Amino acid sequence: MSALSDPLLRQCPNCDCALPLGALACPQCYVLIHGRELDSLAKEARALEEKRELAQAREIWNRSLALLPHDSKQADWVRERLRSLEVAQAQAPDPKAKPDHAWARRLGPLAPIAIVLAKSKGLLIAIFKLKFLFSFFSFIAIYVTIFGWRFGVGLSVCILIHEMGHYIDIKRRGLPAEMPVFLPGLGAYVQWKSLGVTRRQIAQISLAGPMAGLLAAVGCYLLFTHTNDPLWAALARAGAVLNLINLIPVWALDGGKAANSIGLTGRLALLAVTLMLWFHFSEGVFFLVSAGIGWRLYTKDKPAQEDWNIWLTFAVLLVALAYVIHLTPEAITH
Repeated sequence: MSALSDPLLRQCPNCDCALPLGALACPQCYVLIHGRELDSLAKEARALEEKRELAQAREIWNRSLALLPHDSKQADWVRERLRSLEVAQAQAPDPKAKPDHAWARRLGPLAPIAIVLAKSKGLLIAIFKLKFLFSFFSFIAIYVTIFGWRFGVGLSVCILIHEMGHYIDIKRRGLPAEMPVFLPGLGAYVQWKSLGVTRRQIAQISLAGPMAGLLAAVGCYLLFTHTNDPLWAALARAGAVLNLINLIPVWALDGGKAANSIGLTGRLALLAVTLMLWFHFSEGVFFLVSAGIGWRLYTKDKPAQEDWNIWLTFAVLLVALAYVIHLTPEAITH
């Protein structure tokens, strides 16, 4: 008995489109065919980079480059990464050479501190270069000015938790991502590069933010029940409302990216859920979510197959956030 290990035609793992032998990207949905292998290679390469095994890391990145279309953005990113590693490898100190800290001896008892700071200067520079620190403090200042320091700081931290949900989920997949950047008065975002991720993975990353935001809102509600401090009720309610707004399936909102994995049947079912929540809780935000889903019934981005796992996560988030809003009184503490 014989079996074809690589048939002439294969199916896209994302949209089931038939693919010719040797295809690296789907001509219909543009997903990279070797997405899972690329994810695995990226995780392995980054692990080697953390161990400062740069030569081995370059070898792994070169292997991933062979699985990417030559003119793709992902291939450009990998080539740039290879150049960076080549420079870093050339500048790496000789491990056999003994460090010279003669200059530190002149500082007497302060010498150990000086040596530690010298060794960690790269880390210190990296910390101070993080854009999110400056944007986050500006974000806090705006909300403190509007709502007072307690609610302003609390709301900013809740939004940070939401964004860290995205960031952590991206990093655990071995994908490159930057720390959150905050836009005072507008919101925040996490910039990342999708190295061959599928439609489902993008949806999972998108919903990871509202999931973290839900946990933050539930935590605030539990603190309210324990302390009876209206501040925590206000933070729980505000956090839940903001995360619901983020689930409106339009534009670049988290709900918009997650809805890309839900087909026509799933969108109709999701619309039914939001309408029931709107009628039951009489919260206007569900009208906005329902309107967004209604619009997505007519867009031409519906996948060939339903992803009921994404649908279930989306629906659970909607119901859970609805109950947080329902259980918390409307109160703002300055």
